[in-house]
Amino acid sequence: MTAPKVKNPDAAPASRSSVFDRRWTSADLALLDQGPDNTIPAFTREVAARIAGHDLWDMWPVEYPDGCLPRFDGASLWMVLAAPAAADPDERHAVARIHLLSGKDGVWTLHGPVFPEDFTPGSREWSGSAVLDSAGSSLTVFFTAAGRRGLSSPSFEQRLFQASCRFAHADGAFNLSHWSALAESIVADGQHYLPANQTEGRAGEILGFRDPAWFRDPATGQAYLFFTGSSARAASRWTGVIGVAEADPAGSWRLRRPVIDASGLNNELERPHMRCVAGRYYLFWSTQAKVFADEAPPAPSGLYGAVAPSPLGPFTLLNGSGLVAATPAEAPAQEYSWWVLDDLSVIGFADYPGLADPAVLEDATQRRAHFAGYPAPFFHIALNGASARVVR
Repeated sequence: MTAPKVKNPDAAPASRSSVFDRRWTSADLALLDQGPDNTIPAFTREVAARIAGHDLWDMWPVEYPDGCLPRFDGASLWMVLAAPAAADPDERHAVARIHLLSGKDGVWTLHGPVFPEDFTPGSREWSGSAVLDSAGSSLTVFFTAAGRRGLSSPSFEQRLFQASCRFAHADGAFNLSHWSALAESIVADGQHYLPANQTEGRAGEILGFRDPAWFRDPATGQAYLFFTGSSARAASRWTGVIGVAEADPAGSWRLRRPVIDASGLNNELERPHMRCVAGRYYLFWSTQAKVFADEAPPAPSGLYGAVAPSPLGPFTLLNGSGLVAATPAEAPAQEYSWWVLDDLSVIGFADYPGLADPAVLEDATQRRAHFAGYPAPFFHIALNGASARVVR
Protein backbone atom coordinates (compact mmCIF):
# COMPACT_ATOMS: atom_id res chain seq x y z
CA MET A 1 0.00 0.00 0.00
CA THR A 2 2.96 2.32 -0.39
CA ALA A 3 2.72 5.24 -2.80
CA PRO A 4 6.10 6.44 -4.07
CA LYS A 5 4.91 8.49 -7.03
CA VAL A 6 1.73 9.88 -8.56
CA LYS A 7 1.23 9.50 -12.29
CA ASN A 8 -0.54 11.80 -14.72
CA PRO A 9 -4.30 11.17 -14.97
CA ASP A 10 -4.27 11.49 -18.76
CA ALA A 11 -1.31 9.16 -19.32
CA ALA A 12 -3.17 5.89 -18.78
CA PRO A 13 -4.53 3.91 -21.73
CA ALA A 14 -8.28 3.49 -22.05
CA SER A 15 -9.42 0.31 -20.29
CA ARG A 16 -11.80 -0.97 -17.64
CA SER A 17 -10.08 1.57 -15.41
CA SER A 18 -11.18 4.55 -17.52
CA VAL A 19 -13.14 7.13 -15.52
CA PHE A 20 -16.68 8.11 -16.48
CA ASP A 21 -17.38 11.61 -15.16
CA ARG A 22 -20.89 11.89 -13.72
CA ARG A 23 -22.23 15.41 -13.41
CA TRP A 24 -24.46 16.13 -10.42
CA THR A 25 -26.70 19.04 -11.36
CA SER A 26 -29.69 21.10 -10.27
CA ALA A 27 -31.86 19.00 -12.59
CA ASP A 28 -30.96 15.92 -10.53
CA LEU A 29 -31.61 17.74 -7.28
CA ALA A 30 -35.04 18.83 -8.52
CA LEU A 31 -36.08 15.16 -8.32
CA LEU A 32 -35.45 15.08 -4.56
CA ASP A 33 -38.51 14.27 -2.46
CA GLN A 34 -37.78 13.82 1.23
CA GLY A 35 -40.00 11.38 3.10
CA PRO A 36 -39.82 8.60 5.71
CA ASP A 37 -37.87 6.28 3.40
CA ASN A 38 -34.96 8.70 3.10
CA THR A 39 -34.96 10.37 6.52
CA ILE A 40 -32.75 9.35 9.44
CA PRO A 41 -34.69 8.63 12.66
CA ALA A 42 -34.58 11.55 15.08
CA PHE A 43 -32.87 11.27 18.44
CA THR A 44 -32.21 13.61 21.35
CA ARG A 45 -28.98 14.82 22.88
CA GLU A 46 -27.73 12.51 25.63
CA VAL A 47 -25.22 14.12 27.98
CA ALA A 48 -24.28 10.69 29.35
CA ALA A 49 -23.11 9.60 25.90
CA ARG A 50 -20.27 12.14 25.83
CA ILE A 51 -16.66 11.15 26.31
CA ALA A 52 -15.63 13.30 29.26
CA GLY A 53 -13.44 16.23 28.29
CA HIS A 54 -13.44 15.53 24.56
CA ASP A 55 -15.37 16.40 21.44
CA LEU A 56 -15.60 13.62 18.86
CA TRP A 57 -16.76 13.93 15.26
CA ASP A 58 -15.76 12.25 11.96
CA MET A 59 -15.18 8.53 12.51
CA TRP A 60 -14.32 5.53 10.34
CA PRO A 61 -13.79 1.83 11.10
CA VAL A 62 -10.60 -0.17 11.02
CA GLU A 63 -11.45 -2.69 8.29
CA TYR A 64 -9.96 -5.77 6.72
CA PRO A 65 -9.09 -5.41 3.00
CA ASP A 66 -12.45 -6.98 2.06
CA GLY A 67 -14.31 -4.30 4.02
CA CYS A 68 -15.34 -6.52 6.93
CA LEU A 69 -14.83 -5.34 10.50
CA PRO A 70 -12.42 -7.27 12.70
CA ARG A 71 -13.54 -7.87 16.27
CA PHE A 72 -11.39 -7.67 19.37
CA ASP A 73 -13.01 -9.49 22.29
CA GLY A 74 -16.29 -8.52 20.66
CA ALA A 75 -15.37 -4.85 20.15
CA SER A 76 -15.10 -3.01 16.85
CA LEU A 77 -12.21 -0.60 16.38
CA TRP A 78 -12.54 2.86 14.90
CA MET A 79 -10.60 6.01 14.25
CA VAL A 80 -12.15 9.32 15.17
CA LEU A 81 -11.26 13.00 15.06
CA ALA A 82 -10.99 14.18 18.65
CA ALA A 83 -10.08 17.36 20.48
CA PRO A 84 -10.22 18.61 24.05
CA ALA A 85 -13.62 20.20 24.64
CA ALA A 86 -13.26 24.00 24.35
CA ALA A 87 -15.63 26.85 25.08
CA ASP A 88 -16.56 26.91 21.40
CA PRO A 89 -16.86 23.47 19.79
CA ASP A 90 -15.99 24.99 16.40
CA GLU A 91 -12.43 25.37 17.68
CA ARG A 92 -11.99 21.59 17.43
CA HIS A 93 -11.17 21.71 13.71
CA ALA A 94 -7.98 23.66 14.36
CA VAL A 95 -6.54 21.14 16.85
CA ALA A 96 -7.95 17.81 15.64
CA ARG A 97 -5.99 14.61 16.10
CA ILE A 98 -6.95 11.11 15.08
CA HIS A 99 -7.62 8.81 18.05
CA LEU A 100 -8.52 5.16 18.41
CA LEU A 101 -12.07 4.46 19.54
CA SER A 102 -13.57 1.08 20.36
CA GLY A 103 -17.22 0.17 20.59
CA LYS A 104 -18.89 -2.76 22.30
CA ASP A 105 -22.51 -3.31 23.29
CA GLY A 106 -23.34 0.34 22.67
CA VAL A 107 -20.51 1.65 24.85
CA TRP A 108 -17.70 3.71 23.29
CA THR A 109 -14.20 3.91 24.73
CA LEU A 110 -11.70 6.55 23.60
CA HIS A 111 -8.09 5.39 23.45
CA GLY A 112 -4.97 7.43 22.74
CA PRO A 113 -3.86 9.22 19.57
CA VAL A 114 -3.13 7.01 16.57
CA PHE A 115 0.15 8.65 15.60
CA PRO A 116 3.20 9.39 17.76
CA GLU A 117 3.65 13.01 18.80
CA ASP A 118 5.08 15.21 16.00
CA PHE A 119 4.90 12.33 13.50
CA THR A 120 2.44 13.84 11.02
CA PRO A 121 3.34 16.90 8.89
CA GLY A 122 0.23 19.03 9.44
CA SER A 123 -0.76 21.30 12.27
CA ARG A 124 -3.70 18.91 12.75
CA GLU A 125 -5.11 15.70 11.29
CA TRP A 126 -8.35 15.31 9.38
CA SER A 127 -10.30 12.32 8.11
CA GLY A 128 -9.18 9.24 6.20
CA SER A 129 -9.47 5.44 6.32
CA ALA A 130 -7.70 2.48 7.89
CA VAL A 131 -6.94 -1.02 6.60
CA LEU A 132 -5.78 -3.95 8.76
CA ASP A 133 -4.10 -6.75 6.83
CA SER A 134 -5.75 -10.16 6.81
CA ALA A 135 -3.25 -11.48 9.35
CA GLY A 136 -4.21 -8.73 11.77
CA SER A 137 -0.61 -7.62 12.29
CA SER A 138 -0.09 -4.63 9.98
CA LEU A 139 -2.24 -1.50 9.86
CA THR A 140 -2.17 1.13 7.09
CA VAL A 141 -3.66 4.55 7.81
CA PHE A 142 -4.65 7.02 5.10
CA PHE A 143 -5.34 10.53 6.37
CA THR A 144 -5.47 14.24 5.66
CA ALA A 145 -2.69 16.49 6.95
CA ALA A 146 -4.26 19.92 7.40
CA GLY A 147 -2.02 22.97 7.56
CA ARG A 148 1.70 22.70 8.21
CA ARG A 149 3.42 21.91 11.45
CA GLY A 150 5.20 24.90 12.94
CA LEU A 151 3.14 27.67 11.34
CA SER A 152 2.03 30.42 13.72
CA SER A 153 -1.62 30.08 12.63
CA PRO A 154 -3.37 27.08 11.08
CA SER A 155 -3.93 27.30 7.32
CA PHE A 156 -6.49 25.36 5.30
CA GLU A 157 -3.94 23.52 3.21
CA GLN A 158 -4.77 19.82 2.81
CA ARG A 159 -2.45 16.99 1.75
CA LEU A 160 -3.02 13.23 1.64
CA PHE A 161 -0.61 10.89 3.40
CA GLN A 162 -0.33 7.26 4.44
CA ALA A 163 1.80 5.23 6.82
CA SER A 164 1.86 1.66 8.12
CA CYS A 165 2.63 0.19 11.50
CA ARG A 166 2.65 -3.04 13.47
CA PHE A 167 -0.66 -3.74 15.14
CA ALA A 168 -1.30 -5.73 18.32
CA HIS A 169 -4.21 -6.16 20.69
CA ALA A 170 -4.27 -7.62 24.19
CA ASP A 171 -6.54 -7.22 27.21
CA GLY A 172 -8.59 -4.41 25.66
CA ALA A 173 -5.52 -2.35 24.73
CA PHE A 174 -4.28 -1.60 21.22
CA ASN A 175 -0.62 -1.12 20.40
CA LEU A 176 0.58 0.63 17.22
CA SER A 177 4.36 0.54 16.82
CA HIS A 178 7.25 0.53 14.33
CA TRP A 179 5.77 3.12 12.03
CA SER A 180 6.96 3.31 8.44
CA ALA A 181 8.05 6.58 6.90
CA LEU A 182 5.18 8.80 5.81
CA ALA A 183 4.36 8.77 2.08
CA GLU A 184 2.37 11.50 0.35
CA SER A 185 -0.25 9.36 -1.40
CA ILE A 186 -1.38 11.68 -4.18
CA VAL A 187 -0.88 15.34 -5.10
CA ALA A 188 -3.40 17.69 -6.74
CA ASP A 189 -2.42 18.08 -10.40
CA GLY A 190 -3.87 21.56 -11.06
CA GLN A 191 -5.49 20.20 -14.22
CA HIS A 192 -8.39 18.21 -12.81
CA TYR A 193 -7.95 19.02 -9.10
CA LEU A 194 -7.15 22.33 -7.49
CA PRO A 195 -4.47 22.26 -4.78
CA ALA A 196 -6.15 22.97 -1.44
CA ASN A 197 -3.55 25.49 -0.29
CA GLN A 198 -5.58 28.38 1.13
CA THR A 199 -4.18 30.26 4.09
CA GLU A 200 -7.60 31.58 5.11
CA GLY A 201 -11.18 30.45 4.65
CA ARG A 202 -14.58 29.80 6.17
CA ALA A 203 -16.24 26.47 6.84
CA GLY A 204 -18.08 25.26 3.76
CA GLU A 205 -16.17 27.57 1.42
CA ILE A 206 -12.64 26.15 1.46
CA LEU A 207 -11.12 24.08 -1.32
CA GLY A 208 -10.90 20.34 -0.77
CA PHE A 209 -8.19 17.74 -1.17
CA ARG A 210 -8.93 15.45 1.76
CA ASP A 211 -10.71 12.37 3.16
CA PRO A 212 -8.84 9.50 1.43
CA ALA A 213 -10.85 6.25 1.50
CA TRP A 214 -9.20 3.00 0.40
CA PHE A 215 -11.22 0.39 -1.47
CA ARG A 216 -10.29 -2.95 -3.05
CA ASP A 217 -12.44 -4.28 -5.88
CA PRO A 218 -13.42 -7.84 -4.87
CA ALA A 219 -13.78 -8.81 -8.55
CA THR A 220 -10.28 -7.81 -9.66
CA GLY A 221 -8.21 -7.11 -6.55
CA GLN A 222 -7.55 -3.59 -7.87
CA ALA A 223 -7.13 -0.94 -5.16
CA TYR A 224 -8.50 2.59 -5.35
CA LEU A 225 -8.34 5.72 -3.23
CA PHE A 226 -11.42 7.96 -3.32
CA PHE A 227 -11.20 11.50 -1.95
CA THR A 228 -12.90 14.88 -1.64
CA GLY A 229 -11.61 17.32 -4.24
CA SER A 230 -12.18 20.68 -5.91
CA SER A 231 -12.48 20.95 -9.67
CA ALA A 232 -9.75 22.84 -11.50
CA ARG A 233 -12.23 23.39 -14.34
CA ALA A 234 -15.18 24.82 -12.44
CA ALA A 235 -16.66 28.06 -13.68
CA SER A 236 -18.17 29.01 -10.31
CA ARG A 237 -17.18 29.06 -6.66
CA TRP A 238 -18.96 25.73 -6.15
CA THR A 239 -16.20 23.32 -7.11
CA GLY A 240 -16.98 20.02 -5.38
CA VAL A 241 -15.91 16.73 -6.94
CA ILE A 242 -15.15 13.18 -5.84
CA GLY A 243 -11.72 12.23 -7.05
CA VAL A 244 -10.04 8.86 -7.37
CA ALA A 245 -6.59 7.36 -7.70
CA GLU A 246 -5.83 3.82 -8.86
CA ALA A 247 -2.99 1.64 -7.61
CA ASP A 248 -0.63 0.28 -10.26
CA PRO A 249 1.46 -2.92 -10.02
CA ALA A 250 4.52 -0.96 -8.89
CA GLY A 251 2.68 0.33 -5.84
CA SER A 252 2.20 3.86 -7.12
CA TRP A 253 -1.09 5.69 -7.18
CA ARG A 254 -2.28 6.86 -10.60
CA LEU A 255 -4.44 9.97 -10.27
CA ARG A 256 -7.64 9.83 -12.34
CA ARG A 257 -10.26 12.35 -13.36
CA PRO A 258 -13.18 12.91 -10.94
CA VAL A 259 -15.91 10.27 -10.89
CA ILE A 260 -18.59 12.66 -9.56
CA ASP A 261 -18.50 16.32 -10.59
CA ALA A 262 -20.79 18.70 -8.67
CA SER A 263 -19.13 21.91 -9.79
CA GLY A 264 -21.73 24.64 -10.08
CA LEU A 265 -23.97 22.81 -7.61
CA ASN A 266 -22.10 21.94 -4.42
CA ASN A 267 -18.79 22.77 -2.79
CA GLU A 268 -18.17 19.76 -0.52
CA LEU A 269 -18.71 16.10 -1.33
CA GLU A 270 -17.12 14.85 1.88
CA ARG A 271 -15.90 11.47 3.14
CA PRO A 272 -16.56 9.54 -0.12
CA HIS A 273 -16.29 5.77 0.30
CA MET A 274 -17.35 2.69 -1.65
CA ARG A 275 -19.14 -0.60 -1.01
CA CYS A 276 -19.67 -3.49 -3.37
CA VAL A 277 -23.14 -5.02 -2.94
CA ALA A 278 -24.54 -7.77 -5.18
CA GLY A 279 -21.94 -7.02 -7.83
CA ARG A 280 -22.74 -3.31 -7.95
CA TYR A 281 -20.46 -0.52 -6.74
CA TYR A 282 -22.01 2.05 -4.42
CA LEU A 283 -20.23 5.34 -3.80
CA PHE A 284 -21.44 7.32 -0.79
CA TRP A 285 -20.64 10.84 0.38
CA SER A 286 -21.83 13.41 2.94
CA THR A 287 -22.81 16.99 2.28
CA GLN A 288 -24.57 19.85 4.03
CA ALA A 289 -27.52 21.99 3.00
CA LYS A 290 -25.41 25.15 3.34
CA VAL A 291 -22.84 24.14 0.71
CA PHE A 292 -25.25 23.85 -2.22
CA ALA A 293 -25.26 26.73 -4.72
CA ASP A 294 -27.57 29.61 -3.93
CA GLU A 295 -29.65 28.99 -7.04
CA ALA A 296 -29.89 25.20 -6.56
CA PRO A 297 -33.15 23.53 -5.48
CA PRO A 298 -33.38 23.13 -1.71
CA ALA A 299 -31.63 20.01 -0.44
CA PRO A 300 -31.03 18.71 3.09
CA SER A 301 -27.82 17.77 4.83
CA GLY A 302 -27.44 14.05 4.45
CA LEU A 303 -25.86 10.94 3.04
CA TYR A 304 -25.89 10.87 -0.76
CA GLY A 305 -24.79 8.20 -3.21
CA ALA A 306 -24.50 6.73 -6.68
CA VAL A 307 -24.15 3.24 -8.17
CA ALA A 308 -22.12 1.86 -11.07
CA PRO A 309 -21.15 -1.44 -12.73
CA SER A 310 -17.48 -0.80 -11.92
CA PRO A 311 -15.60 1.20 -9.27
CA LEU A 312 -14.97 3.99 -11.77
CA GLY A 313 -18.42 4.25 -13.31
CA PRO A 314 -20.46 5.13 -15.15
CA PHE A 315 -22.47 6.21 -12.11
CA THR A 316 -26.23 6.58 -11.68
CA LEU A 317 -27.43 8.72 -8.80
CA LEU A 318 -29.36 6.79 -6.17
CA ASN A 319 -33.07 7.59 -6.10
CA GLY A 320 -32.61 9.94 -9.04
CA SER A 321 -31.44 12.85 -6.89
CA GLY A 322 -28.57 11.15 -5.05
CA LEU A 323 -30.20 11.47 -1.61
CA VAL A 324 -30.00 8.31 0.51
CA ALA A 325 -30.62 9.54 4.07
CA ALA A 326 -31.37 13.09 5.19
CA THR A 327 -31.33 14.65 8.62
CA PRO A 328 -34.89 15.03 9.93
CA ALA A 329 -36.64 18.29 9.09
CA GLU A 330 -37.30 18.94 12.78
CA ALA A 331 -33.56 18.61 13.57
CA PRO A 332 -31.66 19.60 10.39
CA ALA A 333 -28.27 19.67 12.14
CA GLN A 334 -28.84 16.42 14.06
CA GLU A 335 -25.77 14.58 12.76
CA TYR A 336 -23.19 14.52 10.01
CA SER A 337 -20.29 12.72 8.33
CA TRP A 338 -21.70 9.27 7.71
CA TRP A 339 -19.92 5.98 7.02
CA VAL A 340 -21.70 2.99 5.47
CA LEU A 341 -20.41 -0.36 6.76
CA ASP A 342 -20.30 -3.63 4.83
CA ASP A 343 -23.57 -4.78 6.44
CA LEU A 344 -25.23 -1.49 5.34
CA SER A 345 -25.44 -0.15 8.85
CA VAL A 346 -24.59 3.55 8.90
CA ILE A 347 -23.05 5.76 11.55
CA GLY A 348 -22.27 9.46 11.78
CA PHE A 349 -21.50 11.75 14.66
CA ALA A 350 -24.12 13.50 16.78
CA ASP A 351 -23.84 17.18 15.93
CA TYR A 352 -26.79 19.25 17.21
CA PRO A 353 -29.59 16.71 17.84
CA GLY A 354 -33.01 17.91 18.88
CA LEU A 355 -32.32 21.46 17.70
CA ALA A 356 -35.11 22.79 15.48
CA ASP A 357 -33.57 26.17 14.68
CA PRO A 358 -29.84 26.13 13.84
CA ALA A 359 -29.87 29.94 13.76
CA VAL A 360 -29.04 29.97 17.48
CA LEU A 361 -25.67 28.42 16.60
CA GLU A 362 -24.34 31.81 15.52
CA ASP A 363 -23.43 32.22 19.20
CA ALA A 364 -20.50 30.21 20.60
CA THR A 365 -22.19 29.77 23.97
CA GLN A 366 -25.21 28.25 22.28
CA ARG A 367 -22.99 26.00 20.17
CA ARG A 368 -21.37 24.65 23.32
CA ALA A 369 -24.73 24.18 25.01
CA HIS A 370 -26.19 22.19 22.12
CA PHE A 371 -23.21 20.36 20.63
CA ALA A 372 -23.25 16.61 21.22
CA GLY A 373 -19.82 15.48 20.00
CA TYR A 374 -20.15 11.69 20.23
CA PRO A 375 -21.05 8.80 17.87
CA ALA A 376 -24.64 8.97 16.63
CA PRO A 377 -26.94 5.95 16.82
CA PHE A 378 -26.60 3.45 13.98
CA PHE A 379 -29.31 3.19 11.36
CA HIS A 380 -29.57 0.85 8.36
CA ILE A 381 -30.16 1.29 4.67
CA ALA A 382 -31.42 -1.13 2.03
CA LEU A 383 -30.18 -1.09 -1.58
CA ASN A 384 -31.90 -2.39 -4.69
CA GLY A 385 -30.11 -1.39 -7.89
CA ALA A 386 -30.34 2.41 -8.10
CA SER A 387 -32.83 2.62 -5.24
CA ALA A 388 -31.92 3.15 -1.59
CA ARG A 389 -34.03 3.56 1.51
CA VAL A 390 -33.61 3.95 5.25
CA VAL A 391 -34.66 0.86 7.15
CA ARG A 392 -36.29 1.77 10.45
